[in-house]
Amino acid sequence: MFIATVHFTQHRECILRRLTADVDTPIPIEIEEIQNGFVTFVLHAGPHADSFQAELEATDHVKHVNRLDEENLLVTKPSCGAYSAIYQNHGTLRRSNTVSGRQREYNILVFRREDLKNILDDLAGFGTVTLGKLEEFRATTESSLTERQREVVTEALERGYYDWPRELTNETLADELGISRATLHEHLRKAERTLLSSALAESHRQTGRGQFERIDIEQE
Repeated sequence: MFIATVHFTQHRECILRRLTADVDTPIPIEIEEIQNGFVTFVLHAGPHADSFQAELEATDHVKHVNRLDEENLLVTKPSCGAYSAIYQNHGTLRRSNTVSGRQREYNILVFRREDLKNILDDLAGFGTVTLGKLEEFRATTESSLTERQREVVTEALERGYYDWPRELTNETLADELGISRATLHEHLRKAERTLLSSALAESHRQTGRGQFERIDIEQE
């Protein structure tokens, strides 16, 4: 399993490119869901939240904009291609990704180098892509899920949240659990990391591997 940092220059027109073109610092984005060509994400707009919200709401192809708090927006819009390229090649966006005009930085989790190469090839079809770094994820210890994390991830698994295509939305799951979407995703992210760490620890126990190993490679 690998965690890759990918730098991407978007050649296609995109509302996020227009929003962030004149912003001094990159804007963090956390992906929540990709479904039927649409991507839902939290845009950490900070002091730009008011202007970003107004412009997003005035854009026809933006499906949904919700103000989460003073600094954060929940947005649903058609994917400009990058997210689809990542997910169709079995990648998963991890941690916070950023956007700054044409520039994107994605942190991608993949199981195979071949999947990462396919992601890079697809991204190169509509932009300029550079692999920043590649780390192999190797867990050292097992950790237990909290009772609430186990409850949330079990419900998500049994209800088809992890099926493809997904059988219920994150909004429906959050409502049924009586929590906010932000809380749902916090529980799921922590549970997923714990479970992945435990699985990898079991797999690598006999080799005595550490938590992360930096890998230097040249992009073809």
